[in-house]
Amino acid sequence: MTSWAPLVPGSLIPAGDLRPLELYTPGDLFSWPELQSLCSDGILAHLFRDAYLLPGQSPTASLRARAAARGVPASIRRRVVAGRMTAAWIHGCSPPPERLALLVDSNHRISALRATRGCTLHQVTLGRCDVVSLGGLMVSSPLRTAVDLALHVPAEFAVPALQKLLQRRQGDVRLRLLELAISTSPRLPHKVAALEKLAASAAALVTCGAVDVEDSVNAPDSVQDMVQVLGVPHLKGEL
Repeated sequence: MTSWAPLVPGSLIPAGDLRPLELYTPGDLFSWPELQSLCSDGILAHLFRDAYLLPGQSPTASLRARAAARGVPASIRRRVVAGRMTAAWIHGCSPPPERLALLVDSNHRISALRATRGCTLHQVTLGRCDVVSLGGLMVSSPLRTAVDLALHVPAEFAVPALQKLLQRRQGDVRLRLLELAISTSPRLPHKVAALEKLAASAAALVTCGAVDVEDSVNAPDSVQDMVQVLGVPHLKGEL
């Protein structure tokens, strides 16, 4: 095993380095069995699949995205977007997913990606503001993630995640914006169920004063602009 410089008690710092790694994964430094052993001994803490952190380290969205990216083959990483419950986890609003939910834009052929293991593929149309880049992985934006949760994820999982998305201190997911984007979209499948999930999410937040349900949309954000940006009317069925 690699020798370690005793610069910081209890931390893992390779000899010759000045600081510990942010994310520990199988590779030149440790094998996966060694990482699992270090985790069992309390020297590392498990983050996701084969990715580990130092104990007490708060994972960022970028670190979670880096961990998730390891489950996406490098050959397709630029053609897929982490979405739904996977994106909710990356944004810090849900537990780690059992399988990675990957969105494939309708401009790409999904047939070539079907062999991807440990992932669920969903072909959709993505708007120009629907995707952000985090930790080497494309991820659906918090707002697009919230719309997808309301439309496509069972309430028992969607509602808790929606509540946390609505509570983000960045204020980039707003209840009124979600309601308008969904309710004004014509011929949108699962619209009633989606609005019910939003209502259930808002109920608990209003009780504790976390959300103002009367909050209006900013003037530049017309309903037409919101729908165009979110791409909601063009969402296609799951494969």
